[in-house]
Amino acid sequence: MPKHLLALQDFTKEELLGLIDRAIVLKKESAEGKRHQQLAGKTVSLIFEKPSTRTRVSFESAMYGLGGQVIFLSSKDTQLARSEPLKDMARVMARYVDGMVVRTFGQNVVDELSAYSDVSVINALTDLHHPCQVLSDVMTVIEKKGSIEDLHIAWVGDGNNVANSWIQAAAVLGFKLTLACPEGYDPDAEILFASDKIAEKPIVVTRDPAEAVAGADAVNTDVWASMGQEDEAEGRIEIFRPYQVNGELMSKAPADAIVMHCLPAHREEEITEEVLESKQSVVFDQAENKMHIHKAILEQMLG
Repeated sequence: MPKHLLALQDFTKEELLGLIDRAIVLKKESAEGKRHQQLAGKTVSLIFEKPSTRTRVSFESAMYGLGGQVIFLSSKDTQLARSEPLKDMARVMARYVDGMVVRTFGQNVVDELSAYSDVSVINALTDLHHPCQVLSDVMTVIEKKGSIEDLHIAWVGDGNNVANSWIQAAAVLGFKLTLACPEGYDPDAEILFASDKIAEKPIVVTRDPAEAVAGADAVNTDVWASMGQEDEAEGRIEIFRPYQVNGELMSKAPADAIVMHCLPAHREEEITEEVLESKQSVVFDQAENKMHIHKAILEQMLG
C-alpha cells in the first residue's frame, strides 16, 4: 500500500477494494455499537485551503470515531497563506502530527508535501483529483449494485476533478465508464490517455447524455461550476443545460439505475428536485459513506 493517497492511479485494484471492504466492515461495526480505538494517541491535521462542510466533518468524525485527535487549519492559519516553502512546512508538520489531510487548489501542493513528509499525506481534493470522494462513491455503488467490475457507470456534466478520479477508478477497478461532457469541458486529457492504456473496459467520452446513461447502473453528476469557477457560473448554465439530470434523461436509463451526486447540489441546475428526491437517488448514502471510507483510509495510512 502506498504511503500517501494522492490519486487513485497509484493503487492496485486489490488495494482500493481492500479499503472499500474495510470501510464496509467499519460501517457495520459502528451500526452494531462497536467502539473503535485503532488510532488512539494519534493526531491528524486537516489543512484546508478550500472550505468544505462534508469533507471536514466526515474526516473529523472518522478520526474521532477511531479514537484519534484532529487539528483543523484553514489557509489563513497556515504558512500556505504566507508563502513558506512547502518542503519546509511538510518537514515541520511531520514532527507534530501522524498524518496530513490536505484540501487545496493545485495538485503540486499535495505532491510536494508528500515528497518531503515523513507522515502520510491524504488528498482531500485538488483541482485535478478527488480520490477520497470517488472511493466513497464506489463503495456506495457496491453496496447498492454488487461487484463493481460488472457495472456500467455514467457521468453527466463537467469533466472536473471528480470525473478525473472516476476515470482512474474505472481503469484500476475494471468497470465500464461513459462520460457525457460539453465540448471544451472534457476530463483531463493526460489522465484519460493514461487510463485508456490500462483499462480493461471502455472509458468513453461523448457529447450525448442519453448515450451515456443508456444501460447505466449508476448515473453520476456534479455542480457545473466548481469552487474557484464562480465567475464562470452564469455562462456555464447555458452551456450545460442539455446535461441536466432530470426525469427525461433518467427515462433513457434502466429503471433500476441509481442516481448519485457528491453534494452540495444546485437543485434545478445540474439535477432536478424530482430526481434528487426520487427513490433512485442514493446521494445521502454517498454522503454518509464518506465518513466510513475516511475511517478506512485513516486507519490504513496512520495505523
